[in-house]
Amino acid sequence: MNVLVILAVILFLLMTLIGGGKGVRSFVAIFLNFGVVIFTVILMNDPNLAPVILTIIACLFISCINLFFINEVNIKTKPAFLATIVSTVILLIFILYLTDTAMIQGFGEEEIEELGMFSFYIGLDFVKIASAVIIMSTIGAITDTAMAISSPMREIHFHNPHISRKELFLSGLSIGRDILGTSTNTLFFAFFGGYLALLIWFKDLSYSIGEVINSKIFSAEMITILCSGIGVTTVIPITAWITAYFLMRRKENSEETL
Repeated sequence: MNVLVILAVILFLLMTLIGGGKGVRSFVAIFLNFGVVIFTVILMNDPNLAPVILTIIACLFISCINLFFINEVNIKTKPAFLATIVSTVILLIFILYLTDTAMIQGFGEEEIEELGMFSFYIGLDFVKIASAVIIMSTIGAITDTAMAISSPMREIHFHNPHISRKELFLSGLSIGRDILGTSTNTLFFAFFGGYLALLIWFKDLSYSIGEVINSKIFSAEMITILCSGIGVTTVIPITAWITAYFLMRRKENSEETL
């Protein structure tokens, strides 16, 4: 039994103990999402298939797994899913323009030495690959933020059913402001944690601050972080508005039935 299996078992036991049935579904969702990502990467090897379209389809599946499989289909997950899709589409337009303009596609010079023995003529558009990478990197944070806003808004409406749509919307924005800072900082430190060895390498090679900032690999990761932060920020008012609409609409339908 290797380390990976031991850690997976510990994670499963903790998620089951603390989360119950939902914790078990969350654990299974990790492997389902992993399968979706691997299958998408395999399909990207076909030059006849558009990487961005494949990524959008993969994001739909990932959103469904993270929201509907884990938390089931209900008044909280429906607005979160819709807000995720709207935010991703808006961000997609920005990402496609940005990756083409910033020219962050491909490999940086720090990676060329290890890949020098391989051919780079693989028949794929690296601009679209770069866009797909950024989109895939943002979907988790966007889904998490959408659910983190939709769920408390449902509780606010449940305990205060006479609240107006505007007040409910403003409550959602207030919740979003509270989690915005922690969410964006999580993305930031995830980058520095994953690329700490690269930063140490930059220091050993006596890179100046300008050379670090202008290196392709650093710029690509920072652009990914900033796009993720933009996505997290954008999804807050969208989720608040959609959730407020869904909750008030259901209340109006219930009153009409009575």
